[in-house]
Amino acid sequence: MRAATGCLMGQALGDALGAPTEFLTVSQIRRHFPPNGPQEPTGDPILVTDDTQMMLAVGQSLYDLAMPATPDGFEPVLRQAFITWRNSPENNRAPGMTCMSACERLEAGLPWHEATIINSKGAGANMRVAPVGLFAYAHQLDGQTQAALAQFQAALTHGHPTALAAADLTAWVVAELSSKNTHPDDLLPKLRAYAESQHTVYHSSWLGPLWQRAFVNSPEAFISRGWDECLSALRRVEQAITTHDTKTDPCELTGDGWIAEEALATGLLCFLLFVDDPVAAIRRAALTSGDSDTIASLTGAFAGAYHGLDAWPEMWVAHLEYREQLITLGRAWDMV
Repeated sequence: MRAATGCLMGQALGDALGAPTEFLTVSQIRRHFPPNGPQEPTGDPILVTDDTQMMLAVGQSLYDLAMPATPDGFEPVLRQAFITWRNSPENNRAPGMTCMSACERLEAGLPWHEATIINSKGAGANMRVAPVGLFAYAHQLDGQTQAALAQFQAALTHGHPTALAAADLTAWVVAELSSKNTHPDDLLPKLRAYAESQHTVYHSSWLGPLWQRAFVNSPEAFISRGWDECLSALRRVEQAITTHDTKTDPCELTGDGWIAEEALATGLLCFLLFVDDPVAAIRRAALTSGDSDTIASLTGAFAGAYHGLDAWPEMWVAHLEYREQLITLGRAWDMV
């Protein structure tokens, strides 16, 4: 099965497949990759983007984290991982401005809640969070610790409450699928119920004074805005999946994926449209008019968590950039 390894490989392969189609319309993608978009990632190695690089930064931070997980233990490890990524010569894959700006401020020594970009809910918050779901399942963390870890890793760069909630939901999906606690047919109602249960939950021991930067009356008012926007995005997925429309650009149904809740929604839609065919799922995700690499990376993470490593063609995996790091992390959590 190897769900953790399958999830990490799926994210990286989806990222690589969607990278050349980002910023293109569907008609442009069909012209560049006739007739139905890219069918396999190319190159030796198969190159990924900043999505996978930052996912590895989060994954390695969790791998190195001393248990039990606490904000005082996780923050310096994650801060250093983000700073290292920012300064790496391999950080040349058009990284997001929010991540780069926040990491620069982290490197300058600002407290994380001052370094973060408070009004950003970009997809960078949840394109890197899959390792939290894998780590939480492997170590049997309680739900609140899993949620806090997912939101905290987002909050170091993206301070908007919707970025936090979307990251939380993404990690929840990964944990549920990798553990087989939830069948894909039941995923949306359970995901919506989880979101509703968290509507006013502010993880104060982890998030501290972050809410005060948003000029709202209370931490509950701050975080509830994020859950409201994510619940709206989930309703769009529910509406889209009823038609099982595999021909329409998913971005037209659930959003372009540049912001956190839309990245989650559209990645999830692509997975659910092709639950039994992981390769078809990431191909559909790459054939989108929005943030195609992020959409496909999340689709691949969900499909890999559910189907395991065998979901992906061996030749793709063999030539994937960062393959050894992905295998090391995946094996550690699969063995636990």
